[in-house]
Amino acid sequence: MQFLLAPASLAVDKIHLQLKWTHAFQFAGYYAAKELGYYREAGLDVDILPAQPGLDVIDQVVTGKAEYGVGTSSLILARKAGQPVVALAVIFQHSPLILISRKENDVQTVHELKGKRMMLEPQSQELLAYLRRENVPFEQLQQIEHSFNLDDLIQGKVDVISAYLTNEPFRLGQAGVAYNIYTPRAAGIDFYGDNLFASESEIRTHPERVKAFRAASLRGWEYAMSHQDEIIDMILQRYKGTDAGQHNKEFFQYEAAQTSYLLSRELIAIGYMNPGRWRHIADTYAELGMLPAGYPLDDFLYDANPDVNLRWLYFWGALALVFVSIVGGVALYIFKVNHKLANSLDELKRNELRLNLLSSAIEHSPTSVIITDANSVIEYVNPHFILETGYSAEEVIGKKPSILQSGQVPAETYQAMWAQLLRGEVWTGELINRRKNGEAYWEEAHIAPVKDSKGKTRHYVAVKVDVSVRKEVNDKLAYLAHHDSLTHLPNRTLFFERLAQGLALAKRNNTRLALMYIDLDRFKPVNDTYGHAVGDILLQQAAERMKNCLRDSDTVGRIGGDEFVALTLDVSDRQSACLLAEKLRAALGQAFLIAGNEHTVSASIGVAIYPDHGATEIELAKRADIAMYAAKAGGRDQVKLYRQDMGQTLE
Repeated sequence: MQFLLAPASLAVDKIHLQLKWTHAFQFAGYYAAKELGYYREAGLDVDILPAQPGLDVIDQVVTGKAEYGVGTSSLILARKAGQPVVALAVIFQHSPLILISRKENDVQTVHELKGKRMMLEPQSQELLAYLRRENVPFEQLQQIEHSFNLDDLIQGKVDVISAYLTNEPFRLGQAGVAYNIYTPRAAGIDFYGDNLFASESEIRTHPERVKAFRAASLRGWEYAMSHQDEIIDMILQRYKGTDAGQHNKEFFQYEAAQTSYLLSRELIAIGYMNPGRWRHIADTYAELGMLPAGYPLDDFLYDANPDVNLRWLYFWGALALVFVSIVGGVALYIFKVNHKLANSLDELKRNELRLNLLSSAIEHSPTSVIITDANSVIEYVNPHFILETGYSAEEVIGKKPSILQSGQVPAETYQAMWAQLLRGEVWTGELINRRKNGEAYWEEAHIAPVKDSKGKTRHYVAVKVDVSVRKEVNDKLAYLAHHDSLTHLPNRTLFFERLAQGLALAKRNNTRLALMYIDLDRFKPVNDTYGHAVGDILLQQAAERMKNCLRDSDTVGRIGGDEFVALTLDVSDRQSACLLAEKLRAALGQAFLIAGNEHTVSASIGVAIYPDHGATEIELAKRADIAMYAAKAGGRDQVKLYRQDMGQTLE
């Protein structure tokens, strides 16, 4: 009989996963799912197909040559163009796509790319969005078909190429080539990367297979990121005859470290897709004319649990996960059993069974359930409430839910809540409550009035979910969106917001402000000789030194690898601005002690002052940048105040 067969002998679906590049640690989770048997356990026989230059991953999936693929956030543009693709899961919370150039050429900032020779790979529209936002139209570049040969950049055949943060920087460093990195995140474009996707046809025709493949893949990713060295060894052995075999273990360890950063696994579960983040991606494309405003996302984002039926949940008891109005009905069954039950024994048995089911659902609910009378006096709390708050049932029954109040919620919130409840409406919102031990926590609360047959409120039922972790993650994401993850200084987005605010204040008060561009000299040799770990510590220490030189009202930010900016408000004159810049230069010129070794760098600083050198953020930034390069050209380790003849010489 078939059900007695061993799992290995059951029929399995033969499917194909199309990668967007050659075998690498970038796809570690899929290898783990295949080699560890996760796919096989899910009834799937998966071929993992590497890509080659010129292959269109989206076309492979849409035409049925592969059932699943790995793509960039350009998937949303493909869907608008008529390609019926659906995003199943996000693997990289940050895209690895960057632009990279040799440091020796005259391309030092992204604005100097105009007219340069560029190789841009397919499906990298976010880089086009980055260039457009930086006012560097793609049409003004010399476009060359991407050869995917790094030697073309090293030998000067092109000036800039699209690349991956996980790969090319390591290879250039190994080759002893100094380089510049230009990342879209510097312009506030922080897109998802390496998204798992399928076609609408696959989802419609094989919904269970899609669900199984997605779950097995994410399971593989969890394993891979917890066992990186094991997976690296597996890649080296399993794919040694492919392009992956050209790399050594050190390369894959670098790639794995970068992959860990891009996944942000310590903050977000692998595979999680935030619809709000996709909305931001779509709106960014729309802002740049690449999508229509308000482009709909509903059919583009996969729902792993699309068949949840709230009415079914009402009858069978999983009510505590959703609708409070349903919970209200359930509560009445528990506390006010209907005395008008028919005399029929069989009807009686069905109601008794239903009552037991609903009661069990509340008792075992993973959310807190509270039932009060019409005067808001607690009559019942379920076991999860006890677990979550630390109060026993005896301690709260007979009291009001205000026992949980933390004092951190505005009175207006409670006033609005009660106004809604007294109108007989369900209220939903977030509250900061306090556990018995004094710990404050965030709750998402759904509260509903329960009425009798005459429409009079007899009870209130509240279903509450602890969302503290979600709030913490959202806060961290908001922080990371505006701060550099290494130094925790403001990033380009936040810094230039503060510059705009500072300019508005200076114009209103008729005061000066100074903008400084700061570039660390001789940082690259430290990074290359002692490794990125030492380089990162040096950057962190440099950031602390600069912060200590400034007032609380001033700002220092990081806008690139070893490039920083400083903003100081209410500057009395040019001399005081230059004195502060000299203070920064002197602080950065002192030796850095890291792991028992002294490392010395210096700083080239350019200064521009409002209103002397410009009235807008763009004008001041351009002139501070020019002054900084004049400092570097003049021998480095010095401060230069912008002069008009610098612009004539350098522009």
